[in-house]
Amino acid sequence: MSTQDATDGTGSQALLAAAWMMGAVAAFTSMAVAGRAVSFELDTFEIMAYRSLIGAAIVAATLGLRGRWGAVGLRRPDLHLARNLAHFTAQNLWFYAIVSLPLAQVFALEFTAPLWALVLSPLLLGERLTRARALAALLGFAGILLVARPGAAPISPALLAAAGCAIGFAFTYILTKKLTVQVSTAEILGWMTVSQAVFGLACAAFDADIALPSAATLPWIALIAAAGLSAHFCIASALRLAPATLVMPFDFLRLPVIAVVGLVAYGEPIGIWVVLGAALILGGNYLNLRAGTASRGANRAARS
Repeated sequence: MSTQDATDGTGSQALLAAAWMMGAVAAFTSMAVAGRAVSFELDTFEIMAYRSLIGAAIVAATLGLRGRWGAVGLRRPDLHLARNLAHFTAQNLWFYAIVSLPLAQVFALEFTAPLWALVLSPLLLGERLTRARALAALLGFAGILLVARPGAAPISPALLAAAGCAIGFAFTYILTKKLTVQVSTAEILGWMTVSQAVFGLACAAFDADIALPSAATLPWIALIAAAGLSAHFCIASALRLAPATLVMPFDFLRLPVIAVVGLVAYGEPIGIWVVLGAALILGGNYLNLRAGTASRGANRAARS
């Protein structure tokens, strides 16, 4: 293969990876809009229950069509349970926050999840916290202070929910990393949808009053379920085609996109503090990506 052919191939893969990431941005954005649409009829537990039931049906149909039922076992029930409890809690907090706060503010705080994972990884995974990654974390947490502005604005339950969902998602990332070295993705998705449907129904039934989705709400629930699965599939597909340092910055487009959606659809102003804080958070995320890539490169060079 000539150098030109190799370059063209790499360029085509990068463009395809970018297209997959645009799909992920669209999926996450549509999930936020759909979440607001159903919030006037269903509480967060009911949303999670119905979303997970539809998600389980989608996963089951996909596994059946591809003949991959054998990939779904239960090799680490402890990790599955911990991961799915963390994700269920984080997702409930996220749905609560998007109803009560400007969408741009929620997404900015959600983007701190990788930075929380960075801080928690030395404790839970035994990974080393380098100077570059420590700087990335400090940038991100400085961004949190600008977005939340404690003292200048009241700390509401919704703001705490938005910050808390990021910590929950961080635990989800870490536990997923532990699971992926032992079990298949199909097993992770299968048990996630089933267990979270059970969690959602159990929590929704706590007050003995489970609301059924109306005919008008059901399409929105289906969109939430399909968008949640599609977003993660798009990201995984993009990462198979291009390195994380190229792929993940496209995910940062979620923030300006959701800010525009909030402005146009809901009349939410885009505050300067959210913009500055988001810039610091995204800068910290990108520095973390660069540090991770440099570290992997150095390890490969040392082994060669």
